[in-house]
Amino acid sequence: MRDFSKDLSALALNTASLGHNLDGYGAGWSTEAVIDACGARGFGGIVFWRREIGTSAQQIGDRVRAAGLEVAGLCRSPFLTGPLVPGDDAAIMDDFHASIDMAAGLGTEVLTVVTGGIDPGTKGPLESQKRVADRVARAAEYAAARNVKLALEPLNPMFGGNRSCIFTVRDALHMCDWIGLDNVGLAIDVYHVWWDSTLTETMPRATGKVLGYHVCDWLAETRDTLLDRGMMGDGVADLKALRQLVEETGYKGYCEVEVFSAEDWWKRDPNEVLDVIAQRFRSLC
Repeated sequence: MRDFSKDLSALALNTASLGHNLDGYGAGWSTEAVIDACGARGFGGIVFWRREIGTSAQQIGDRVRAAGLEVAGLCRSPFLTGPLVPGDDAAIMDDFHASIDMAAGLGTEVLTVVTGGIDPGTKGPLESQKRVADRVARAAEYAAARNVKLALEPLNPMFGGNRSCIFTVRDALHMCDWIGLDNVGLAIDVYHVWWDSTLTETMPRATGKVLGYHVCDWLAETRDTLLDRGMMGDGVADLKALRQLVEETGYKGYCEVEVFSAEDWWKRDPNEVLDVIAQRFRSLC
């Protein structure tokens, strides 16, 4: 395993850790202030949400690189199935292509794909999984032409109604197999997989397919399943064991800290949040 104790170059901030992905949350720092603060601390990368970028992808990407950072990824594709899709098939694919264009404009090669939930009128995940696979496969050629990779992110089963139809690394690997394209892989998020006791058996099958690794913690007394993630070390996830499994697949990319925390970390001074992230990353991740 890599040694992070003296080096933050493998650390990427997902701006959701400062509340920047939801209206009414966070301390209100500008995108430029976040970039500069990460650069000053020696972070290696930063991951944005589409709502922050607007029509300024090229300018923001250039600002990140000028600060000595990389754009490590973009969150996220539109939902591809379920009750939260942006419209009919044409509208979904148009929005999917727009998210790919934004990733390319930022200069990042990783677009996180959160599949969306169970399509209305269907039962169980299989039919929705097939529709997701079809839409990802159709978008993948468009993405490949723009040097963008699509990272399928399995979510904790509690999000199965509206946000995801893949729940485990095994599900994501099955979908990668269905699609069969080199620029489709998966993103592993501690919050969503920490509980899965089959990872030691399934992760070796992900060799060469992991495109992103997202870090936070699971609080034993979680108050809100979406907006009460823990800072690393405050919960029950075995962070180093999980990273070892990820790195044994050959992954040497960023550890992307993504802490949704409406009632705790999003209410703190961003300088404090970033300093704690750096300290916990060095000692606990």
